[in-house]
Amino acid sequence: MEREEIISILKSEMIPAMGCTEPAAAALSGAKARELLGTDAIDKVEVFASRDMVKNAMGVGLPNCSLKGILAAVGLGIAAGDTSRNLSILSVISDEQIVKAESFDSSLTLVRDVPPLYVKVKLTAGGNVAIACISGEHDRYSHLEKNGEVLLDLPLEQEKAGKSSVSLNNLADLSLDEIVRFADSVTAEEVPFISDAVDVNMAIAKASLKGCYGLQVGKTVAEKLNKVPQSLEEAFRMGSAYAAAGSDARMSGCSMPVIINSGSGNQGITVTVPVKIVADFLDKSRNGMVKAVCISELVGLVLTARKNRLSALCGAFTASIGTACAYCYLLGGRTAEMDYCINSMVGNLTGIICDGAKNTCALKIYSCLEAAALSVSLAFRGFAPGKESGIVGGNSWESIDSLSRISHEGMEATDRTIVEIMIEKNC
Repeated sequence: MEREEIISILKSEMIPAMGCTEPAAAALSGAKARELLGTDAIDKVEVFASRDMVKNAMGVGLPNCSLKGILAAVGLGIAAGDTSRNLSILSVISDEQIVKAESFDSSLTLVRDVPPLYVKVKLTAGGNVAIACISGEHDRYSHLEKNGEVLLDLPLEQEKAGKSSVSLNNLADLSLDEIVRFADSVTAEEVPFISDAVDVNMAIAKASLKGCYGLQVGKTVAEKLNKVPQSLEEAFRMGSAYAAAGSDARMSGCSMPVIINSGSGNQGITVTVPVKIVADFLDKSRNGMVKAVCISELVGLVLTARKNRLSALCGAFTASIGTACAYCYLLGGRTAEMDYCINSMVGNLTGIICDGAKNTCALKIYSCLEAAALSVSLAFRGFAPGKESGIVGGNSWESIDSLSRISHEGMEATDRTIVEIMIEKNC
């Protein structure tokens, strides 16, 4: 795979978002439909969404307000949301916008046989109707329509394309060897957005430690640590704590941006913040830190390309696999140690489910990153499970195949049950 293509995909995936990305996508769809309609005098709002979109919007805080849920997010988007802000569309919300968002006559329909990432908004005003659909990616419009005239109609999911494409799917077959060769050759000057992502994500983590957000997972752990880690183990623990703190704030609706990975702010925090902290402990240069973050970002993206952006499998888990590989790289490891780490992580945490975006995401991020640190320690001692161990393969690629199968084939019923339980609780 050409390095320019890899850089293009990284740049296209690592974009800022305000708050959880599923509500942001829903708000973006609502704002686009209102933009097409050309009026604020909306009679009816109809939202059609996949179960994973509903699941990930149900319990998470929305920035700058106390509202929750996909209908609230759509309403905020319709009520003067600015589509030019993209996934930061909820970064500016007025009191009037909140009141208006709650006033719409809205309905929600769960849609089957669509991609996990799917939301369509249909607005009616007098005799006019506008439709905007986002699917496949959080900011990808797949269908736009006004008064029966189709303005845009794309496949619901972006397919793998040829060279020079910026499709995430093109990373599905990227090997560990290719990822490491890319990291070895890249410089911080070539990928300035990597450093920017680290700085942005560190900022929300640090702010969380000074505030009172969510379950305060990160703050609770960090309070017991030295301000400057005194050992590698403490640096690992601090990385886990800071990442959890970032999630504590983000899931509570903190109005600070995050640079995402795989369409997820939590995953973006997980593959950057801990790597920065461990790199600093090891006295790595900015260039060395950036190379390691390239490893974690790319491994996380490859796993997402194999499992889907939204699924019943927790994204903090797959992102933490990328972080484990970055830790290996910082410690002088190569693909052999990374291979061991991936096998250990798959053997350890594959059963961790995604039950939506909410305050317990911080708990999962902390647990997954602690497991990542353990997998690294085992790898450098020459230990990792092999194909004799359940779903684990003879190497990391075989283990990732198992992970992909479980995500696509094995957890469909699990995902349905998760959403049913969540809806029953909120009826």
